[in-house]
Amino acid sequence: MSAQNRSTSGAATGVLAFLGLSALTGVLVTAAVTPAIAVTGMAASSSINMFENIPDYLDINELSEKTDIYATRPDGSQQLLASFFSENREEVPLDRISQFVKDAAVAGEDPRFFEHGGIDIQGTTRAVLNEFVLGGDTQGGSSITQQYVKNVLINNGIREAKTEEEKQAAYEAATASDGNAGITRKLQEMRYAIALEKKYDKNEILKGYLNIAAFGGRVYGIESAAQYYFGKPAADVSLAEAASLIAIVNHPEKFRLDRPDDPENGVASVNDAGEPTPYAANKQRRDYILGEMLKYGKIAQADYDAAIATPVAPVITEPSTGCQTAAGAAYFCDYVKNIILNNYDDPNTPDVDEGLTMLQEGGLQVYTTLDMELQAKAEEAITANVPFSDERFDVGSVAVTVQPNTGKVLAMAQNKWYTNVQEILDTNPETMAVNLSTDYAYGGSSGLQPGSTFKVFTLAEWLNEGHSLLESFNGSRRAFTSFPDSCEGNWSGSFNPRNDDGRIANNAVNATKWSVNTSFMAMAQQLDLCKIKQTAAAFGVHRADGSPLGEGLDADGNRIPFGPSAVLGTEEVAPVTMAAAFAGIANDGLTCTPIAIESITKADGTPVDPPKSSCTQSVSPEVARAMQYAMQETFRGDGTATASNTGTGIAHIGKTGTTDDAFDTWMVGASKTASTAVWVGNITGGSDRTNLRNVSFDSGPAATARHRIWPMIMELADNKYGGNDFTEPDQSAFKQVLVDIPQVTGLSFDAAKQALEAAGFVVEDGGQQDSNLPAGQVTGTDPSGQAGRGATVRVFTSNGQGTSVPNVVGMNQQQAKAALDQAGLKMQGGGGGQNNQVVTSQNPAAGTPIKRGETVTVTFGAPSTEGPIIPGGDTDGDG
Repeated sequence: MSAQNRSTSGAATGVLAFLGLSALTGVLVTAAVTPAIAVTGMAASSSINMFENIPDYLDINELSEKTDIYATRPDGSQQLLASFFSENREEVPLDRISQFVKDAAVAGEDPRFFEHGGIDIQGTTRAVLNEFVLGGDTQGGSSITQQYVKNVLINNGIREAKTEEEKQAAYEAATASDGNAGITRKLQEMRYAIALEKKYDKNEILKGYLNIAAFGGRVYGIESAAQYYFGKPAADVSLAEAASLIAIVNHPEKFRLDRPDDPENGVASVNDAGEPTPYAANKQRRDYILGEMLKYGKIAQADYDAAIATPVAPVITEPSTGCQTAAGAAYFCDYVKNIILNNYDDPNTPDVDEGLTMLQEGGLQVYTTLDMELQAKAEEAITANVPFSDERFDVGSVAVTVQPNTGKVLAMAQNKWYTNVQEILDTNPETMAVNLSTDYAYGGSSGLQPGSTFKVFTLAEWLNEGHSLLESFNGSRRAFTSFPDSCEGNWSGSFNPRNDDGRIANNAVNATKWSVNTSFMAMAQQLDLCKIKQTAAAFGVHRADGSPLGEGLDADGNRIPFGPSAVLGTEEVAPVTMAAAFAGIANDGLTCTPIAIESITKADGTPVDPPKSSCTQSVSPEVARAMQYAMQETFRGDGTATASNTGTGIAHIGKTGTTDDAFDTWMVGASKTASTAVWVGNITGGSDRTNLRNVSFDSGPAATARHRIWPMIMELADNKYGGNDFTEPDQSAFKQVLVDIPQVTGLSFDAAKQALEAAGFVVEDGGQQDSNLPAGQVTGTDPSGQAGRGATVRVFTSNGQGTSVPNVVGMNQQQAKAALDQAGLKMQGGGGGQNNQVVTSQNPAAGTPIKRGETVTVTFGAPSTEGPIIPGGDTDGDG
């Protein structure tokens, strides 16, 4: 269809529309907006009835408002970290809006606003004639009330829509201008406007209008517009600024003030000096509004002249949007953002993102657990000790502090600037979008291997099963070939871990203090791998990818079960998880899940329930106190955590961790009031990883950077939050459990080993001995009798070349020699042939195993005058 034909046809349809609307606007509207006129006779026509049948109740939904996230300053005041919005809007009451703005809105958009009853008959008639008859552009003419209704309908439709497609459809329905749809919309707006005028006073409608109006881009509402375009609240804008802001409402995209190079807004225009004049279109509309304000007596001539002479000079002030504005606290901010996204999303509606809608449109005031003073110290500690980038490897470091009795996350820092702008991420190695402190679902990675920090869960299960801190076991290095496992079936194979140094620990205290791998293997061998895993899970430990322990996948997608190596810390977890677990140990076994939000309120002050911490008794207080005892030892003497002492006198528990080849290094520890996990290592895996023991930073060796970071943070935490001493464990935690060693003499080595292991002992081959027992039979054990459960028992076997020394005491020389000869032994010693002397002593003693051909030394003397004592007989002479 040609433009001309389209115009002719449109005009024909438009005439009919005009006639219909004229009847309504000229008769019905007059009656509706002039309550003093009695509607009788012709006024009570079918047209009036039709109009009256249009719905008149408009439900005004909450406006989409930005969400603000706050943290607590040292003085207790709140600091804005970031804002999130789809529409940058902040609702304000009329007393926080400049009178210039209110007068400019009325003069420029609806001069008869305070006179009509919702519809400006003159303006509406003119707009209908232009749009529907003459075919011109959509014109102003709608009253402020009608514009408010239109914006409410747009807001309602978008807020009620669930998908982007539904939102677009809702917008199109609320802004339709063509044909019958446009006429219907206009009639509905008129009907709603009349009804609103009867329900609300003019000031309420004006306030609603100024708060809902669009001001270009994602800027909505007069407060956000004033802040964005002029860097000041709506209450403080000047006359010229007020008029420029209201000018935008007439055509938000054309008149917006943040596009100085936009030719539609006048950059091509020139002033008298021939210079480009940006915002000429806005200035033209602004000056028209100023003229209307002068015309209606809202401003004086002098004010008008001064405002007209003022150039349009916006001061664009970008709103705080997204977590990059939170600087060093950006990763914590990102954690909070993801908590809102995850916790307020409905899993039953996967195609609808309720969490994102709540974050961007809910107008929430989110008050977090972050302690800005401790956060600043964590940032300082990392910055001072770990570079943000290193040409040698992809260096990373994080620090997280959790409050033991509440689960509150007090600090979360990382050695990278936060951004999610891909171009920056691709070009600046000092930036990152992934929060290494948290789980993948909360903006984190797939996790980090915790190394030896994970050993504390074997310690917990050791104590859970009734073993004591000082119970002995064989902590020497060797290949471990079997482990009980009630989940996967007993493990068998060969696992031969290295130790960091040559120290051997044969009890749980020293094993923890020195972090001896083989000692924890010896402990695990007496436990159940499944129960060790379950005990770790009881402290809230899980894989950072969201799966339970023992459910990780290798590069080929194969499941990696929880095996012996997991005892030493190969499961990939998040630092915040480890900080929370150690907080649980410090809190006498009561572990509280991490939380980052103190409270949430809507814009109107209505509270919203934040995610709450769940506290669970992971182990009994008695077990936790025994753990605390052993874990305090790491800070003492030659313990592995002595370099992390704070010097404050506050008691700490702790555990270090270093993975194979020192790709990851950890220091995790806690007082009764704060638990901090520090990780320094390689962010990326593969062949590019670097052994931290082989490199140094400006602050010192890379492998010990954790020990320079942790005490800086915890020293402030100690001084700020204090901390009582840990309760001494019950004496039963130190008991030595003695059990009988089975009698295995005469058995084969394998049979003896089986019997001893069944009794809970670790068997070691003591080698062969001279014995008169057949070769291969057990001759004895060391120790014998009783030993601590789990102790190592050496088993000796016969070489078949030995005999037992006969008892020759009391024999004369001839008798003694005959007895020794019969046993294959030689006799040394003399004098036995005189005066009937007999053997009074011998060496070796009777019964001693001895190799045939060896010599027995005897001593002769006068025979004893006492009669022999007959075993089992009476010696009192009673018959």
